Amino acid sequence: MDTPTPAYSITIKVSLGNRPGTLGRFATALGDAGGNIAAIPGFEAKGPVVMREIDVLAKSPDHAREIVDAVSHLDGVTVLDWWDRTFRLHEGGKIEVNALCPVGDAHDLAMAYTPGVARVCTAIEREPMLRHTHTIVKNIVAIVTDGSAVLGLGNIGPAAALPVMEGKALLFKEFGGVDAFPVCLDVDTPDELVETVVRMAPSFGGINLEDIAAPAAFEIEERLIDALDVPVFHDDQHGTAIVTTAALRNSLKLVGKQAGDVSVVISGTGAAGLAVAKMLHDAGVGEIVGVDRLGAIHRGRGGLHDAKQWFATNTNPDQKAGSVSEVIRGADVFVGVSAPGLLDADDVRAMARDPIVFAMANPDPEIRPEEVDGLAAIMATGRSDFPNQINNVLAFPGVFRGALDAGATCITERMKAAAAKAIAEVIDDEDLDRNYIIPSVFDRRVASRVAGEVAACAAVEGCVRPAPPPVPSDLL
Repeated sequence: MDTPTPAYSITIKVSLGNRPGTLGRFATALGDAGGNIAAIPGFEAKGPVVMREIDVLAKSPDHAREIVDAVSHLDGVTVLDWWDRTFRLHEGGKIEVNALCPVGDAHDLAMAYTPGVARVCTAIEREPMLRHTHTIVKNIVAIVTDGSAVLGLGNIGPAAALPVMEGKALLFKEFGGVDAFPVCLDVDTPDELVETVVRMAPSFGGINLEDIAAPAAFEIEERLIDALDVPVFHDDQHGTAIVTTAALRNSLKLVGKQAGDVSVVISGTGAAGLAVAKMLHDAGVGEIVGVDRLGAIHRGRGGLHDAKQWFATNTNPDQKAGSVSEVIRGADVFVGVSAPGLLDADDVRAMARDPIVFAMANPDPEIRPEEVDGLAAIMATGRSDFPNQINNVLAFPGVFRGALDAGATCITERMKAAAAKAIAEVIDDEDLDRNYIIPSVFDRRVASRVAGEVAACAAVEGCVRPAPPPVPSDLL
């Protein structure tokens, strides 16, 4: 990690001598140690001293300790306490369940719970579709993982995956108004995961699969789509593909190229890479070449599982072989969903005119933006500290919001394409810029536009359930 980041931020609680220059010396020492002041949330003056809590960005946990040590020895400065802001934020979890109706007296209790609730239970027993209007199912998604492929951490298990799933639930609510709950499953096989999700499905209006290793992820998604009548969406695949497609759509506008004329090299052929390839293929991209650790995938390679076999059958028409550095020569677009440091500046120089580079490995991209400054026409990463962040949060809240609103029973390829188009069109053509090809994740227009387009497309596709019947009259 080369620059300070909020991921390693700390708060230092200090007592500063209340005289000119003390805060300046503190800030200088902190800067000399490589830290960056992010905020000074508040202070309390107490006679000869000033109490302050100062938020500081660091590069790593060790660097944070070095910063604290550097400022602890200054004259007039006393470090009273310090803490890791990321861990402090996670204490007690990041989400909670809130009541939507009051229970202030016996009348409320009689309606919300026994005996009144029995009437609603009887209605749903007679008309099961009423669960979509008279329970939380109308607006709740299960975020399901087995912890086998979490971020870049690998197979860390379901318990260690829980903070990520909580974070996902937080984003669902914040950006889409969708209630979501983490479901971290201690399972060993796809059969166990599928059976568990099918058994718990009556409590949820949608299933978001997350951080499940390929190739099992493909089988799990397919089986759940077949088994359930609610939307099933593997975000690592389809969220990535939707936002990548939106970013490429706008990038091609800027460089004056047509999708059918460009060559795209995709580094990484797991869940995300396959979904990106399929979506770009459906969008009419001229040439796609998938590259894994062994090089380009082509028809002559043996030992390919189903996902990689799709690449061999549907991409690389010229049967290119070799490493990413070999097949990238003359390509218009690089899409990286693999590992850091795979490209260098010479690779980008070897690409076609006005190369487009999407280096989305997290937290460290396949090539850093500063390495291609002046070489790439457009550069995007998955990080928030560089322009053009290709982030799934632009997709999944709106996709599920639209699917739930429409009463969709599935999420089709056309719905995904509609989501990509909606994201891209949030930016007007006159506002497009090499550093603004994709909206900010904080642009509140995105989720609502995605939701509207997804809901409309679901209706056209005919994958919406009939409106629930009225409550049986004898129960009213």
